[in-house]
Amino acid sequence: MNIGKRETAVVFIDPQNEVLAETGLAWPLVHESLQEINTIENMERIFEAAKANGFEVFISPHYFYPTDRGWKFNGPLEADEAESGMFARRGVLNLDGLEGSGADWLERFKPYIEDGRTIVAAPHRVWGPETNDLVLQLRKRRITSVILGGMLANICVESHLRELLEQGFEVAVAKDATAAPKHPEWGYGYEAALINYAFLAHAVLTTDETVKAMEQGNS
Repeated sequence: MNIGKRETAVVFIDPQNEVLAETGLAWPLVHESLQEINTIENMERIFEAAKANGFEVFISPHYFYPTDRGWKFNGPLEADEAESGMFARRGVLNLDGLEGSGADWLERFKPYIEDGRTIVAAPHRVWGPETNDLVLQLRKRRITSVILGGMLANICVESHLRELLEQGFEVAVAKDATAAPKHPEWGYGYEAALINYAFLAHAVLTTDETVKAMEQGNS
């Protein structure tokens, strides 16, 4: 897989407090994985490398709005999110209460995301980019290959991987720039994700390998 700044972009999924901060509702399930993998530090290294080497960065966020309470059915994790108010915002056009909330960006990532160059897609409404404009935003910039990271490894990251592959993109996953829940009943999602990444992705890279590839692809 060729990683060059003209055709390759970094896509981070859900770099938000809900899944990355101690105040986030998902923290009890994800904090061990985040710490073991060094996820946040690795995501920041990729942000830095992308900005330093001229790679475009895209964010695919997760939001829930009050009107989503009208959904008539949900899967098990969706139901947990709806009941707990994860990624909640007060409205599509309402930013009241967003600052510092679970739906807000992790504070240390804001300088990279809010630099006026990062492309923030519309929110994906379940797990994958089928329900937002990420693919359109990538195609409009003639991006043909993607480096994926973010949260959660076995859910939104894997769902984005699968759909981007179906859409004809080459996709690499930065395997240590993601993490997953350790659920007492459902198991450790990161282990499942690594197996599926190996079967599906064009490349499964460490952050070290990702940064090196971006430095070499800066031409």
